[in-house]
Amino acid sequence: MNSPFLCRIVQSLACMVLAIGLVSCASSIERRIAANPDLYSKLTDSDKVLINQGRIREGLTKEGVFLAWGRPDQVAGGSQKGVKLEKWTYVGTQPVYTDTFGSGFGVGRYGYGRGFGYCGPWDPYWGGYGPMVTYVPYKAASVTFRGNRVTEYLTGPQ
Repeated sequence: MNSPFLCRIVQSLACMVLAIGLVSCASSIERRIAANPDLYSKLTDSDKVLINQGRIREGLTKEGVFLAWGRPDQVAGGSQKGVKLEKWTYVGTQPVYTDTFGSGFGVGRYGYGRGFGYCGPWDPYWGGYGPMVTYVPYKAASVTFRGNRVTEYLTGPQ
């Protein structure tokens, strides 16, 4: 095999790995802006600063909220005095740490029966004891739009 040819292949692979690494380092806001340059270009300079910081304001468009916060987890629609309303909800998760001790009844690793003791997290029938983490969802933020503009927003656990 030709040595310069092999060198070009290695250089190409190195460039691809570097490009993938740089793209993965970009924040989710930067990735949304890069994927939607036309939406970003329509914003005012002050809104661009807010969005780059992951913040929103009353009067901002749906497109601006999308660029700052991403796609909502839930969308609800309605109407108030003949004006179309839409509410976007963002859900977060919070870890809850517990120590468990339990017993169970059913078919487990050693046959059918009941008992208690430590069986580890891989055995859903027998329970066990030890530390456990459960991720509990909560409403992290909500945004209300009238027409295409933000009329109110709430952040933090609700």
